[in-house]
Formats: sequence, structure tokens, C-alpha cells
Amino acid sequence: MSDNHEILIKTENLFVFQEENKILEDVNIEIKNGEFVYFIGKVGSGKSSLLKTLYGELPIIKGSAIVCDFDIKSLQHKNLYKLRRKIGMVFQDFELMTDRNVYKNLEFVLRATDWKDKEAIDKRIIEVLEKVGMKDKIYSMPGKLSGGEKQSVSIARALLNDPPLIFADEPTGNLDPDSAATIMDILTGVIDENHSVVMVTHNYSILKRYLGKVYLFEESRVNEYVEQYIDFDEI
Repeated sequence: MSDNHEILIKTENLFVFQEENKILEDVNIEIKNGEFVYFIGKVGSGKSSLLKTLYGELPIIKGSAIVCDFDIKSLQHKNLYKLRRKIGMVFQDFELMTDRNVYKNLEFVLRATDWKDKEAIDKRIIEVLEKVGMKDKIYSMPGKLSGGEKQSVSIARALLNDPPLIFADEPTGNLDPDSAATIMDILTGVIDENHSVVMVTHNYSILKRYLGKVYLFEESRVNEYVEQYIDFDEI
């Protein structure tokens, strides 16, 4: 049977640097449409640094990375916005603007990405809030929301322009177990033939409940694991 899933991310012998410091070496990963992918490993093992490299925040000095058909190494800074419109970002600390309500947070993103029609903006905001179960909070201020609700809005924001890739960097790190489960249900619900999620985490209990492709970061290397064979006590 042929595999018709498009390759969204492919790295070959990629080295990741933070300034002069080598963080990772010989990274070879491949991520396709329709996959839920975990980056796991100890704090400081390079998970977030690889994400930053893949969306163009850290330059590529050695090796290659193709993300959503963009060659990251040769992509000019002035064209980074084209890549980043293909990637939705979800952060551990939510990064919502606290001086405006949920609607205004989402409207800001759409207008910044050239949405102009008010009716289309309203429709899209309602669509993404419904998808994450937050339609009734559309006019709430972020300060009035729980951590789980803020993260749900953050995911809605990431979905606004229907990107094929979602990068979620420790999205459950600041949440209680029940809220974390809600967020995982939302993120795994995003997956279909046209969308993939890459999630950075060191919460290995999540991997046991929500299966996916697993890349383990250790000793400057990245290795693919099949989750049911991981001995989490050994990591």
C-alpha cells in the first residue's frame, strides 16, 4: 500500500546550535501529515531548541531542514512569515495579551495575517472557539480564565489560519491533571489527514494515554522510539 501522507518536516544530519554551543548533532527526523509526535527528554536536552530551529528562530549552520516545503537554511529572514503561517504555536505560559478579551486576542492574529472582512473574522473566531469548547468565553478577559481555559484559547489562536503543523511546547506544563487531559483531548482531536502536532513534553504519563510517534532527546542525539517499548523509568 502506498503512503500518501505528505512529509511536513524532514531533517538530514542537522546540527542545532545556541550561539556557539552545539546542542544537538546529526538529527534525522521525518514527520508526515496526520501524525501526533512527541519530543521527550530531560530539561536542557534540546527539545525546544530543535523547535526553534524548525520555525526559523535559530539559524542552521550544518545539515538541512525542510518544513512545509520551505528550506529553512536558505529561507531569507524577510520571508519567515510565510513559513510561520504554516505553523501554529502553543506555549507553556499561554502568551495571551492580558489587556484585551478572548475575541480581541484572536482578532489581532487574523488582522495581522491580512484578514480584513469583519464577517469572515467573526465566523472564524467562533469556529475555532467552538472546536476547543470556549465559545462561551469569547468576551472574557484572560485574567478571568483558568489555566486550562487560557491554554484552550491558545490552541484556538494556533488554529486560526488552519496551519498544517501545530508546535506545542510543554502545553500542559502549568496545568493540573484534569486540565492537562482536556488540553490533550483537544490537541489529539486536531489530528487528521491534513494536520499534525509536534509536542514537547517531559510528562511521560501523557504518552501512555495518548499514543504517538516519539523522539527521545539524550546526549545531544535524537532517536525515534515506538512508544509501547519505552521503559519510562529508564529515561
